[in-house]
Amino acid sequence: MMNVRIAIVGLSKSGKTTVFDALTKNKAALDTHSASLKPNIGVVKVPDSRLSTLESIFHPQKTVLAEVGYVDMAGSPRGPGSKGGLGGELLSHLSTADALLQVVRIFGDERVPHPEGSIDPRRDLATLDLELVFSDLAIIDRRLDKLHIALKGARPSEREVHLGEQALLQRVKSALEADVPVRQQDLTKDDLKGLSHYQFLTAKPMLVVLNIGEEQLAQASLLEDEMRVAYPQFAVIAQCGKLESELGQLSDSEAEEFRGAMGLAAPAVEIVIDLSYHLLGLISFFTTASRELKAWTVPRGATASTAAGKVHSDMERGFIRAEVIGYSDMERCGSLNEARKRGLLRMEGKDYLVQDGDIVTFLFNV
Repeated sequence: MMNVRIAIVGLSKSGKTTVFDALTKNKAALDTHSASLKPNIGVVKVPDSRLSTLESIFHPQKTVLAEVGYVDMAGSPRGPGSKGGLGGELLSHLSTADALLQVVRIFGDERVPHPEGSIDPRRDLATLDLELVFSDLAIIDRRLDKLHIALKGARPSEREVHLGEQALLQRVKSALEADVPVRQQDLTKDDLKGLSHYQFLTAKPMLVVLNIGEEQLAQASLLEDEMRVAYPQFAVIAQCGKLESELGQLSDSEAEEFRGAMGLAAPAVEIVIDLSYHLLGLISFFTTASRELKAWTVPRGATASTAAGKVHSDMERGFIRAEVIGYSDMERCGSLNEARKRGLLRMEGKDYLVQDGDIVTFLFNV
């Protein structure tokens, strides 16, 4: 039931696999990982405090949380346009991701020297961003070459379509060459729809994780603020990947005790998931069919019929209506019977826009 897929990127020695370990409570074998160039893939359950309340109301036999998948690829670009840049399996995983999580090194460690000889997060961000731009430009150039050939023998109806695509790609290319990523270009909804199948990397939402040392924890907020000012287009969080990875190997109670003693907030995974959902414009709704309480993820603005399709394609195809109650109303009522008495259960049609926290029962016929 994995709804969201996030690819972790970062320059060599940035600690991206350590961050992956922290997020997934995994312990990746670094030597094997680097040698095989195979990705680490981890699936994380999305914590949602509302589920415990709903469990006390519905008493399900099973509760199923939504999931986020993280992909940590071995290998990383060594510099703009280098042979160690983006390509092959790495590019494939990045292209199919919903968002990118870029790990930027802030920590200092003489045992792990930075490949460039110094810690410079802005330089490292620029280096990887340039790789993403080069990847998008390569895609555009290949497509423009094919369009040039196709236009020579195109029929009038085809020619108009090809010329429109060509003009759009040339406009996007010019902006990329001026260091403006696709996500920041002045593009219409129709433009974005026409570009969606290219899976441009600079069009993907970006979450930047500043990988700090334990001695830098007190500066975390300041470092985040400085980076947000310099890069307002990115979501930013500072965390100590090494510490979070170590805490992830403890029991929940032990980890909570350590966090309290160190004055740390919520676990990194919870903060990263919250930021990822916000960045991608995602919300959660719940279903309670067949004695199962399930959390589902949809884009904000999704209709009831689209949400039904998340549960099962037959529900979307044979959609009749949806019985809906908001989470806060359900929490106050304490039961479906009480909600019905108060008239808080609503019947909504296929165009109803699902709200975060809605509890939905779909009626359908196929």
